[in-house]
Amino acid sequence: MNAEQLEFLVPVAGLVALGYAYNKAKWVLKQDAGTDEMKEIARRIQEGAMAFLKAEYTVLAGFVVGVAILLGLANMGGEEQSPVIAISFVTGAVLSALAGYIGMKVATDANVRTTAAATKGLPEALQVAFSGGAVMGMAVVGLAMIGLGGLWMIYSGMFDSTATALNVITGFSMGASSIALFARVGGGIYTKAADVGADLVGKVEAGLPEDDPRNPAVIADNVG
Repeated sequence: MNAEQLEFLVPVAGLVALGYAYNKAKWVLKQDAGTDEMKEIARRIQEGAMAFLKAEYTVLAGFVVGVAILLGLANMGGEEQSPVIAISFVTGAVLSALAGYIGMKVATDANVRTTAAATKGLPEALQVAFSGGAVMGMAVVGLAMIGLGGLWMIYSGMFDSTATALNVITGFSMGASSIALFARVGGGIYTKAADVGADLVGKVEAGLPEDDPRNPAVIADNVG
């Protein structure tokens, strides 16, 4: 097997990983979601999670465009450099955001089903929780392999210099890491703000117990 065939196997392996993640996600969705009250709380958390992602990604879209333009301008005309690095950056950012969406969607589906499975036993709950986490893990790996493998196949034929191709492809990791970083920090800030709000308003003013689902800030805390 020559080098070109090996390069082709990288994105193919990524597709296999996504296929595995898809099958795991389908299995998780088939599990019991518990009582009507559990389903309602899970629905509220999922709605909040999707709203949070939409708001965050809207802001990050401007960041991605701005940094991509700066990267393209900074890499014009240099030796072993190319403005095409901006495309790598945007590709990494988009695939990272997609992985975050998949992870959030499956996590909010898996959490309530893990809770329901815990009423039957620890092994059942662990199986659902592990499967839900595996979806996110395999989605990240699969999308990374598709993105990096696909870009390398394009750049290796586009540029005569291997060093130039490698320099340009580094934009992918920068874009992916940027979205992951802001998502992590943004979620941490959001959940802490919601936690403080739940304590001040729920426990102090309204007299609700901690983690009472009637308090919207508790739902927001779980979203974060």
